Amino acid sequence: MLDTNISHALGLHMHQPPGNLALLIEANPWEAEQIIRCYERPIRYARQYAEVGQLHIGFSGILLEQFLEPDIVDRYRHIIDIPAMLDAYRDTPNIELIGMGYFHPIFPLIPPADWEDQLRRGRALMQEVFGRAPKGFWPPEMAFSMEMIPALVRTGYEYVVVDGVHVHPADGVTDVFRPYLACYDGECITVVPRDRDVSNAQESGLDASWFAHEVTHRCRFSPRPDEPRLCTTWSDGENGGWFRQTHEGSGFFGHYFAPYMEHVRGGEYPIRPVGLSAYLAEHPPAVGAHVQTGAWNVGSTSGFDLSQWAGSERQRQAVDTVRDLSRRWWAQREIMSTDRAGPNSDLAKVRRLVLEAETSCYLFWGDDWLPKLKVLTDAAEALLSSMESVPVPAPASAPESAPFEGPKQTRADSTAKPEAEPHAEPTSPAEPIRSTAAPAAQTETGRTTSNPSASPGPPAETTGTTSKAGGTQSPIVPKGVRSKSTKKPRKSS
Repeated sequence: MLDTNISHALGLHMHQPPGNLALLIEANPWEAEQIIRCYERPIRYARQYAEVGQLHIGFSGILLEQFLEPDIVDRYRHIIDIPAMLDAYRDTPNIELIGMGYFHPIFPLIPPADWEDQLRRGRALMQEVFGRAPKGFWPPEMAFSMEMIPALVRTGYEYVVVDGVHVHPADGVTDVFRPYLACYDGECITVVPRDRDVSNAQESGLDASWFAHEVTHRCRFSPRPDEPRLCTTWSDGENGGWFRQTHEGSGFFGHYFAPYMEHVRGGEYPIRPVGLSAYLAEHPPAVGAHVQTGAWNVGSTSGFDLSQWAGSERQRQAVDTVRDLSRRWWAQREIMSTDRAGPNSDLAKVRRLVLEAETSCYLFWGDDWLPKLKVLTDAAEALLSSMESVPVPAPASAPESAPFEGPKQTRADSTAKPEAEPHAEPTSPAEPIRSTAAPAAQTETGRTTSNPSASPGPPAETTGTTSKAGGTQSPIVPKGVRSKSTKKPRKSS
């Protein structure tokens, strides 16, 4: 085996918006087959190269929910046995499962009071489906802000993957080939920078020889070429012809992944595939960092702001509407009697509608998908108005949701501790969301390159995975502090 200090963490992100698998099989059966095969393929190749291969696969909660629907299982059975596929993920140890928010929200754009509900429900469903809860977190659309760190730690996450261009190390040396420790409000989490350039190649097409040459060259001229180097690449796993290619020899797994694994198996490859949990246990972060608010490069945007989802006036108005509905839901939850707050109550129906309205896809496609979002917000508005008309004892005043003023960036050199948002306890953290509301608006057949088409609850209990760092946002990390764990338009949504 060739001695090397270069490791590679390879990740794939999987998501479909609410109702999309049903719509696909009805409207475009061939596209539906291309997409559903993308979810089964990683298992076969991971098992074929079990002794050398490592993959990270992230599923949104709403995609897993669709996999569990009996109608979806039946309608796709002639292509793939979905229950058997999910069981295979459970039993494939060299696939590290990665968490996301349940409905794939843009976390910096939704109310912080909703963060833990999205996180806990998504994580609980992964535990239910796969028998293991994820340690790592993939922010939907890579949209991350430092303020998310306490919620991630409280819900059990030990590391988060972020786009490397947004990472500003405390020592001033830009280096995407090492992990960092990011701290906010006294809580710390390991941050793994994604290599944007090589990830772009992973998404569009590459081969094993090019990958070896490119990564070894980049590591050789990195700031610390003699230290352990971690190259993290991540992309969508079911979008574009490269991944949907049914002739597997011409697609991602046949043209790139299998030859890559054969080289590693032969002992002559200069890069070693790794799982992030194991790698971080062996190489914990030694330097702190601040992560600037941003996302990955999608559509025509750079990801240095959130304009893909909140760049237009109509998008910003939609963000405001969802934020206000969430605030009103929390106010009703505070005053609602127990007998009126059960799983089949109007309160539960509104909660489903609000969380579903936070799905990123409704904002991603702008004017084409905002009408679908309005169907959800109108339904939530009607139910809330009815609930608010019932006389109840006057509650403690709920904080107003400030109007959304558009995407903003946090300064990398900021040291002031912002006023903390209260944290919310989810309504039923142990139970994944199941639909109790009327069906959502019909979704498009594919987010492809050709289709442009709160009174917060009490603080949640800390899980015990927290590392303390003095209770400030400062990226300067006290010596010895560790966390305990030691594009382009794409989408088929």
